[in-house]
Amino acid sequence: MRLLAAFAAVSLLSLSACASMEVGQPLARMASPSSLEAAVAAPGRPAEARALDESRKPAETLAFLGLKPGMVAADLIPGEGYWTEIMAHAVAPGGSVVGLQPAQFYNGTKDAEAWTALEARAPGVSMERYPFDKFAYAPNSLDFAINNLNYHDLYWVSEQYKIPYTDPDAYLRALYAAMKPGGIVGVIDHVGSGSDTRALVDKLHRIDPAVVRADFARAGFKLAAQSDLLANPADDHTKNVFDPAIRGKTDRFLYKFVKPR
Repeated sequence: MRLLAAFAAVSLLSLSACASMEVGQPLARMASPSSLEAAVAAPGRPAEARALDESRKPAETLAFLGLKPGMVAADLIPGEGYWTEIMAHAVAPGGSVVGLQPAQFYNGTKDAEAWTALEARAPGVSMERYPFDKFAYAPNSLDFAINNLNYHDLYWVSEQYKIPYTDPDAYLRALYAAMKPGGIVGVIDHVGSGSDTRALVDKLHRIDPAVVRADFARAGFKLAAQSDLLANPADDHTKNVFDPAIRGKTDRFLYKFVKPR
């Protein structure tokens, strides 16, 4: 009975996410809630990753974005591979997932061992590294990409973490080239407000959703849909996202961008 209840909950949440889509978006683009829930429940996922599921709503999020079996997908700035692993199970059989990781991140022995373990338990996973400010990938090669809580970092400069000044427009031009016509890019980030994006990012690690929409529009992407699935009206947008009072509970926007066919 609990399994049936869980399935029903996922189905209802997926329908809620779909309700935020623009009229005319085909339901055929939605993955099966049951297959995505199975990907989230795949054995071997670390306990630390599972602990994030409640706030990240991975099955509902990927259903909204339209991830399907057989897709070639990318996890953009994947960190420890939370989304990489779930997507790998979701696109199987026939699909693959590449983690496109900045060279500045996750360079220790422990990090390498964790990623090797991920590749061993998840099908079709690989990693490619690049300098943070010089992103590039094979043209017309990706069906799907996701950037979770990291897009704002394209406006971040950090001497401590060796993050140089980066041009978000250059990044998105390269991403646009890497996507196949009709390819989907999902973006999730912390909601912020302020006219000085770099100052906002440096202080709070948030970004104004309007900035993201404008950036993607300049690159040629179309905003296909948006959802309040990850919204939190109780977040007043004034706290740093690492503040214990709000960490893991920030107000987040969820956008689905598409490269026109």
